[in-house]
Amino acid sequence: MSDRVFGAVFLVLALAFIAGASQFDVPRFVDPMGPKGFPRMAGAAVALSSLYMLLRPDPNPSWPDRRRLFEIAFVVLVFIGYVYAMKPIGFVAATAITASFISWRLGSRPAIAPVTGIIIGFSIYAVFHLALGLSLAKGPWGF
Repeated sequence: MSDRVFGAVFLVLALAFIAGASQFDVPRFVDPMGPKGFPRMAGAAVALSSLYMLLRPDPNPSWPDRRRLFEIAFVVLVFIGYVYAMKPIGFVAATAITASFISWRLGSRPAIAPVTGIIIGFSIYAVFHLALGLSLAKGPWGF
């Protein structure tokens, strides 16, 4: 039953996400896909996954214990903080800090996690900003 509830909730969220992306005001001179394309694709992927959970739920789902639920909730708070930190400190710094924390929680050694975060931050910046030409939040260092 919990899989179906989860699937239904995320299906509604995915559809709302797609509808929100459709509301972007885009100038006429932008390429055909424009800024609406990626959010629509991400929303479609979540919607398809949610439909799968609705139609083929796990017969015996197992829930994590309280400690894991707390950790999951904390990671969600970290991602919310990531969104709010992007504007004042920039995309690269916010991504590096968040990726450091996440890689540490996924098992990286505490001394290696910051290096991993910095590599991830600059790698994503290089792909999205330098290679694809997308604008990202600039921090006090200009990137």
